[in-house]
Amino acid sequence: MELESRINDTPDFWQTPEKAAPVLKEKKQIETTIDLAEKLQATLSDLDAAAEFAAAGHDEYLTEAVTLVEALEESFRKVEVQKLLGGELDSNDAIVQINAGAGGTESCDWAAMLFRMYLRYAERKSWTTEIFDMLDGEGAGIKNVSFQVSGTFAFGLLKAESGVHRLVRISPFDSNARRHTSFASVFISPVIDDTIHIDINPADLRVDTYRASGAGGQHVNRTDSAVRITHNPTGIVVQCQSQRSQHQNRDQAMKMLKSKLYEREMDERRKKQEALENTKSDIGWGSQIRSYVLHPYKMVKDHRTGEVSQQPQAVLDGDLDAFINSFLSFLADPTQKRQSSGSDDLDL
Repeated sequence: MELESRINDTPDFWQTPEKAAPVLKEKKQIETTIDLAEKLQATLSDLDAAAEFAAAGHDEYLTEAVTLVEALEESFRKVEVQKLLGGELDSNDAIVQINAGAGGTESCDWAAMLFRMYLRYAERKSWTTEIFDMLDGEGAGIKNVSFQVSGTFAFGLLKAESGVHRLVRISPFDSNARRHTSFASVFISPVIDDTIHIDINPADLRVDTYRASGAGGQHVNRTDSAVRITHNPTGIVVQCQSQRSQHQNRDQAMKMLKSKLYEREMDERRKKQEALENTKSDIGWGSQIRSYVLHPYKMVKDHRTGEVSQQPQAVLDGDLDAFINSFLSFLADPTQKRQSSGSDDLDL
């Protein structure tokens, strides 16, 4: 394999992580594709054998054949999803930012629920996560959080989640047990590696340091290790306090800034594509991409694709594949909006 030769025949390959990372990522993607193809071939062979025995009167092989057909269907679904992940940065890691909307404690709690949902989704995918910055809510939950998700096609999959998310439930914070509607926004940016050049003029940056908050020991509370960077031309602000070193926090903040600047440029180029542009509306009524209804009935509905789940708790536990896959199909052909099933009464 050409990539294997590049890795083995380059003496200083492992000495330059910034150059090695893209090669290793490409190698892993190819290996994943080959592994999936080999599993498909093996399952097909097993299915042929089981079907032959079943046709010969060995009924016990019928159950095995049904199981193998189900396994094939799942594998083909994975192949279909991979075919839809052909964007330039779909294979990159992702930076996720969650912001609570208006509504105080209710919206902060909803933002925390979404944060947990994406952590669970990452666990299901065997991805890793790293929190850059988090601001707790005054009563409960979080006002905002920024974190990185690292894994195969993390950005390609998670980009489906960018937009406003709406929750309808009986409030656990209301002594009168009234129904409340809460909003939170989710924005997804690709992690930009050294293969893509983002030109940032240092004169356009304002760098502020401050004392980090939250857990972390005496060091965090004594030194100005946290870093906030403001990009003056665009007004974009990023901050990081997850590392103990100011230098490390600055590096992470610059990575976030590059991602946001790249995504901003891509958004400007996609202004004519209404389906994507609508996902960055105000955090409020009429702008949501998905609604999660826990009362008076239970349902999650994606308003872009029509995808529906009657099991909101499973969705909040990270079961997002159906919604993400339907959105990727929608991006490939926006005219083919899926017809939803079940109640459509979400104007609560």
